[in-house]
Amino acid sequence: MLTKKGKYGLKAMVHLAGRPPGEATLVTDIAVSNDIPKKFLDTILGELRNAGFVNSKKGKGGGYTLARPAHEIRVGHIVRVLDGPLAPIQCASKTSYRRCDDCVDEKHCCVRLIMLEARNAIATVLDNRTLAEMRALSESDEAHLMYYI
Repeated sequence: MLTKKGKYGLKAMVHLAGRPPGEATLVTDIAVSNDIPKKFLDTILGELRNAGFVNSKKGKGGGYTLARPAHEIRVGHIVRVLDGPLAPIQCASKTSYRRCDDCVDEKHCCVRLIMLEARNAIATVLDNRTLAEMRALSESDEAHLMYYI
C-alpha cells in the first residue's frame, strides 16, 4: 500500500514536473498547492534530493527543481525511494527478499505465489510509467484517463 509519504512525494514530483525546466519552486508553494504538511514535505524532498530526483538551491531564487527531465524519471523508482520495496510481503520482494519464518515450502506457498503476482503487476505499471506521463494524466479528463487503463 502506498503510504502518505509516497503519495505526497509523487504529488510533489508531479508539481515540479509541471514547472518550466530549471525554474525553482518553494517548498511552501508545493505544500499549499497540494495540501501537504510543509514540515513533512521538507523531509520527503530531502530524501528525493539525496536519491538524485530533485535539486535544491538556498537563498533568493531558491527552491526545488527536478534533477532530470520528467520523461526520464520512473514512477516506480520514486515509490521505492520513499516507501521501500513494491512487494506486499518480503518473500515476494526482488530488492529486499527475506524468507518468512513460518514457511515450510516456499516454492509451493500459495500466499507467496499470489503476492509475487501482485508485486509483478504493480512493478509492471509503475516501472513503465514516467513522471511526465503521470503529469499528463493529471491534466487529462476522465475519458482520456481510461485510455491509459
